Amino acid sequence: MDLLLLLFSILLSYLFFKIWKLIDSKKDKDCYILDYQCHKPSDDRMVSTQFSGEIIHRNKNLGLNEYKFLLKAIVSSGIGEQTYAPRLVFEGREERPSLQDGISEMEDFYVESIGKLLERQKISPKEIDILVVNVSMLSTMPSLASRIINHYKMREDVKVFNLTGMGCSASLISVDIVKNIFKSYANKLALIATSESLGPNWYSGNNRSMILANCLFRSGGCAILLTNKRSLRKKAMFRLKCMVRTHHGAREDSYNCCIQSEDEQGRVGFYLGKNLPKAATRAFVDNLKVITPKILPVTELLRFMLKLLIKKIKMHQNPSKASMNLPPVTPIKAGINFKTGIEHFCIHTGGKAVIDGIGHSLDLSEYDIEPARMTLHRFGNTSASSLWYVLAYMEAKKRLKRGDRVFMISFGAGFKCNSCVWEVVRDLTVGGSKGNVWNHCIDDYPPKSISNPYLEKFGWIQDEELDTFKIPDGFM
Repeated sequence: MDLLLLLFSILLSYLFFKIWKLIDSKKDKDCYILDYQCHKPSDDRMVSTQFSGEIIHRNKNLGLNEYKFLLKAIVSSGIGEQTYAPRLVFEGREERPSLQDGISEMEDFYVESIGKLLERQKISPKEIDILVVNVSMLSTMPSLASRIINHYKMREDVKVFNLTGMGCSASLISVDIVKNIFKSYANKLALIATSESLGPNWYSGNNRSMILANCLFRSGGCAILLTNKRSLRKKAMFRLKCMVRTHHGAREDSYNCCIQSEDEQGRVGFYLGKNLPKAATRAFVDNLKVITPKILPVTELLRFMLKLLIKKIKMHQNPSKASMNLPPVTPIKAGINFKTGIEHFCIHTGGKAVIDGIGHSLDLSEYDIEPARMTLHRFGNTSASSLWYVLAYMEAKKRLKRGDRVFMISFGAGFKCNSCVWEVVRDLTVGGSKGNVWNHCIDDYPPKSISNPYLEKFGWIQDEELDTFKIPDGFM
């Protein structure tokens, strides 16, 4: 009898040990952001209103109609006068880019950002276990990831991923790669470098759907340090709660709405189709259908289901309305209150229309969309890195408190919509990061007005006629 009790006790203890070990091991699979560093190019690369006019003027493929189109586009873009462009544009060589221009642009980014990040955290490059680099429109041999490894002399067994062609949603794809690696490997440090190469991809033609990219995209980048090390959890800033990736590449209209191509004269550019807003909305809706149950409380979901049920009952009672082929109810159209599960909304700065559209769809206040709107104004659309400038704004404004949840939403060519939720794991309202890209100007934001002076300086073009149009001497 005593032997049976002993065996039972040993078996029970072993069972409890295995359960404890299983629960404990899950903690090693969590994905934390230890720190991040957004890139601030040098001030000699800042794009003023005057310089924008000079860039447009020296493009001999443009005429009065294109000038009017560009003026309208940039006035309504939400972009200010302090964004940054590639260095070759300031040297007047945008029509003759070289491979080295793209490489140098990326070196400026990663030498400054990764260097500052590792130094601030007192981490040696040899401690990095995983490196993920995403730059969509530049592919070199050796890869940009290899160049970073060479520059920082990282270990020979570092796990490396070099992503291209992923568009503006690439940084969340990089996070997803790290998250999945963390599930299999404990006690690791990962470094993500996210940026975009604009120099070799500056469009010098006159196709309106392609020249629009010159108005929106600006230089930038971000280095992000992630970990699942237990010893670093108390130093971490954010913990990844969930992520959802939506890809509509199988749909021809979505696939072709945002694509790198050549115009009729063979000039390479980035085409933004008129059906882009529709494709983005469709991907956003499908993404929300999956992530909404993961991030909102049960009470809000039950309220939504009850509202949907009542609507179906009313339609059943009134067949005439049901036969009108009304659009299906989605999380956007049903009036779900996302603020019941989210405190902060980190929106991709794809343009003023993108920010306004998401704000309207999710019923967000001006306070909620302020970080995205101010990021667009100060830094422009920096592609995949734009989310981190928005997050940095929230941190600089001391909005992020322990326990808060941050909803990141990004869109990219393909067509993709990727989203995730981060939990703030320590109070970021005190002190703040010394390396925050907003520190030098955060007290000036939000300004009284974010309208840019392009219309004031170039508005006279609107009154010009094609037959008599001539740019005044010495105006540019």
